[in-house]
Amino acid sequence: MAKKKKDANPQTFSSVEETLTKTEQFLEENYKSLLIVLGVIVVIVGLVWLGKLYFNKRNNEAQSQIYQAERYLEMDSLNLALNGDGNYLGFLDIANNYKHTNTGNLALYSAGICYLHLGDYQEAIDYLTKYSKKDKLIASLAIGAIGDAYVELGNTEKGITQYLEAADYADNSFNTPLFLMKAAELYELSQKYPDALKLYERIKNEYPESTEGMIIDKYIARVKMLMSE
Repeated sequence: MAKKKKDANPQTFSSVEETLTKTEQFLEENYKSLLIVLGVIVVIVGLVWLGKLYFNKRNNEAQSQIYQAERYLEMDSLNLALNGDGNYLGFLDIANNYKHTNTGNLALYSAGICYLHLGDYQEAIDYLTKYSKKDKLIASLAIGAIGDAYVELGNTEKGITQYLEAADYADNSFNTPLFLMKAAELYELSQKYPDALKLYERIKNEYPESTEGMIIDKYIARVKMLMSE
């Protein structure tokens, strides 16, 4: 004969009933507070969703405007790229009118590049600094372009600092050796030959297949000769 199952422990049922009673009591006492918290959560989620929709729409509008400005930049029509042509906005208005969108942010970078080519170096620095570093590749170019502007303003030290930051920020075989080379050449011009040699050798060892790496031996030889004089 099969053994009869043991009766459930009365204390277990008592504990469960007590827990349920406490839970019910808590819900009754805090009903209004819980509803408020739930309502706040629903509102926050709704606002985030609506905000995402709004900024997506704004970003799409900005993209339809920036296309022509980018074409003007490619054509070296820098004033039209900056200020627009009457039908399409330029980078300045796109950056101002579409703040907090990806395209508006990109317009800050592009405006900075325009000012750099126009020789308005302080404006270039201002706009490139405002660019939010969302894209790693463009961010490294922006940092490097700030370095170009400082060099044009005669501030070699800040230029070198920006080039080194751009090189490390990029961390790729195209941008990194490019900015290392720029920094090294400035070191060499400043007669800081050991610093220049260190960067030249880094290019040779870490990026031998880059454009800079393929011609780096002559730079290394030259700076070593200068150090021996």
